Amino acid sequence: MDGRTLTRVAAIIIVAVAGTAAAIFVARDNGPSTSVAAPRAAPTPPLDSLHATLLHCAEVGEAAIHDSDCLAAWAENRRRFLGADEAH
Repeated sequence: MDGRTLTRVAAIIIVAVAGTAAAIFVARDNGPSTSVAAPRAAPTPPLDSLHATLLHCAEVGEAAIHDSDCLAAWAENRRRFLGADEAH
């Protein structure tokens, strides 16, 4: 075999291998999925006004320290969490 024929054979082999690899890749992506679908996340309950106020206070940052709505929301949150009145 001369060099020119050997080059053509090598090129044909390279193209055949690349085509086969591409076909396998496409078949793998479009084929039937054997993996289990991820479970759906549980629907989140609607936010109550306290939760919405607490989120707002968290977004405001340090300015929330001087906001009467935030102070009241924090007091209500503590009361709900601890289950007791603050005044003893």
